[in-house]
Amino acid sequence: MKKITIAIDGFSSTGKSTLAKQLAKELEYVYVDTGAMYRAVAYFAMKNQFIDADSFNKKALIESLPKIQLEFKYNAVLGFAEMYLNGENVEKQIRTIEVSNFVSAVAAVSEVRSKLVEQQQEMGKNKGIVMDGRDIGTVVFPDAELKIFMTASAETRAQRRFDELQQKGDNVTYEEVLKNVVDRDHMDTHREDSPLVIADDAIEIDNSYLNKEEQFAAVLELINDVVKTA
Repeated sequence: MKKITIAIDGFSSTGKSTLAKQLAKELEYVYVDTGAMYRAVAYFAMKNQFIDADSFNKKALIESLPKIQLEFKYNAVLGFAEMYLNGENVEKQIRTIEVSNFVSAVAAVSEVRSKLVEQQQEMGKNKGIVMDGRDIGTVVFPDAELKIFMTASAETRAQRRFDELQQKGDNVTYEEVLKNVVDRDHMDTHREDSPLVIADDAIEIDNSYLNKEEQFAAVLELINDVVKTA
């Protein structure tokens, strides 16, 4: 079967990564979580005190970009690749609400985007890849054979994220998570460099009332249709 590039974009907490992992496993494709890459850079900025609630030293982060080495390493036990920052497994650290609060600001820095987009395009040069993020279908792979744009109401997404964080033992409130979702939506759609938009040829999926199985089945059908005509 001919291999294609599958680009999945959309708002935060719409289940992009969950869907992408399902598809990659089913199709035996490479999966790349670009959100994890931006989260890792945000975590690096936090650790080095470049960013906090009151300030953001963009110049210091930009100057430190050559020191940032990102790598995905497959974990056979978990069944997916984990994010490593300069040789350290940071998969757990980058999923916190604290990192979520800063990731959109860090991702809006043009120099950060340029560095990561270059890496992402290199990862997908041989096709057979599922990549999710905010600008995959518009910037990273504008020629992707299938582009999906995922959305859901802010309240639905906040509840999903809140439940996920609660299961991990994080001490957060629903109100905190909802504010984070709304703030990230605004930053992602209003940044100057590669704002979150729906590609002209993307298929929009509102999964507010879809479960994971229904969503997976619908997208798999889309993929089969694309592969037949590719």
